[in-house]
Amino acid sequence: MSKRIVIIGGVAGGTTAATQARRNDRDAEIIIYDRDKDISYSGCSLPYYIGKIVNTRREIVPRDSKYFKEKFNVDVKILHEVTYIDSKNKKVKVKNLSTGEEFEDHYDKLVIATGASPFIPNKEWMDKDNVFVLRNVESADRIKKYIEEKNPKKALIVGTGFIGMELCENLTEIGIDVTMVELKDQVMPTLDRDMANRIEEYIKEKGVTIYTGEEVKSLLGEKSAKKAVTDKRVIDADMVILSIGIRANVDLALNAGVNIGKTKAIRVNEKMETNLEDIYAAGDCAEIYSLIHEDYVYRPLGTTANKMGRIAGKNATGEDLSYEGILSTGIFKIFDKTVAFLGMNQREAEALGKKVDIHYVKTYNKPPFMSGASIMYIKIMVEKESEKILGIQIFGGEGVDKTIDTYVAAITFGARKRDLALIDLSYSPPYSTVNSPVIQSGVIMEGSLES
Repeated sequence: MSKRIVIIGGVAGGTTAATQARRNDRDAEIIIYDRDKDISYSGCSLPYYIGKIVNTRREIVPRDSKYFKEKFNVDVKILHEVTYIDSKNKKVKVKNLSTGEEFEDHYDKLVIATGASPFIPNKEWMDKDNVFVLRNVESADRIKKYIEEKNPKKALIVGTGFIGMELCENLTEIGIDVTMVELKDQVMPTLDRDMANRIEEYIKEKGVTIYTGEEVKSLLGEKSAKKAVTDKRVIDADMVILSIGIRANVDLALNAGVNIGKTKAIRVNEKMETNLEDIYAAGDCAEIYSLIHEDYVYRPLGTTANKMGRIAGKNATGEDLSYEGILSTGIFKIFDKTVAFLGMNQREAEALGKKVDIHYVKTYNKPPFMSGASIMYIKIMVEKESEKILGIQIFGGEGVDKTIDTYVAAITFGARKRDLALIDLSYSPPYSTVNSPVIQSGVIMEGSLES
């Protein structure tokens, strides 16, 4: 008798789980339920779709239900919401959002990949026709349509995280005057203040207005928001985008008896198993173990979701794979610069009582005489006793992506502070300095050079 695998959610974690399950078991019945219209889309590309860097909707939604059926024999039911999980009897209750019909389905294995939703401080704000969040392709469509039809001159972005920064760039590039408001006293609160200050200074040079340490209290206007009132000022705006972070969608799992971790996301082990038998979780709804933090963290990124989905799909079909953990790696583009980081920030290290050394590197990505050479600022935090690299933050132009990924590879395979100076990396003037930024950081940490 064939196994039936039900997957709740059809973006990165869910569709990856489905395709990996199919590769392992050609006879299994695999079905995905998703409450949205679009599946398997590139959520990270949405700001660039709004900013017209991505030209067509099809480029960020390349696959539909028909594709998964024809290529993988996976049934995908869009506009179907799973409303209840009966783990004892291995059943789910499903509502067809198009017809209102409700029905039950059964499973042998269940993968929860319900994703996350934007945090909205005041639900009433969303009643205004020019207040938006960026959650999925439909929400991007609404923002894009509003810009094309209303031609707004001023936009307010509330929040300065990943998405806020990418929206800031893309809105500015299409001629909209952008103001950003951040509740914390620095932009990009996940970074250390000294690195965040470099980013803020650079963005202001691009004409963006930034207010930190302020909270938006209200939006004035009946049908549309005309002004935003913070605890310090009033800001004119033709449109408002709330980018204050996201929260894991855990209600369905919680009601079924699934354990929720301290990050308020679903707790899974290294096999993506929850505490309930035959129920797995993957993607933005679940927390994940961080090798550097040596604890569970919440890192809702597409790369992590894909890896978690892969493990869940394989293990749901009989394998016994483990995902040892992440390094909490991230990167984003802001105008002509790139910001990248891994591990923990200094505040986290201090809160954990760790004794650390901080090293700074200012270098070029390639020799200054080569075309495209640009300055890169690197901050490295190392645990004194163990020489374990706890955190890296980089701000610069070309080459930041290569540099952070080199650090990631080295640390993944056990590199410590002492190892970086002698790592055998490629060199040619069009691509790198003779001692690459990674090697330079190793030499500086040895004490051979002043940073």
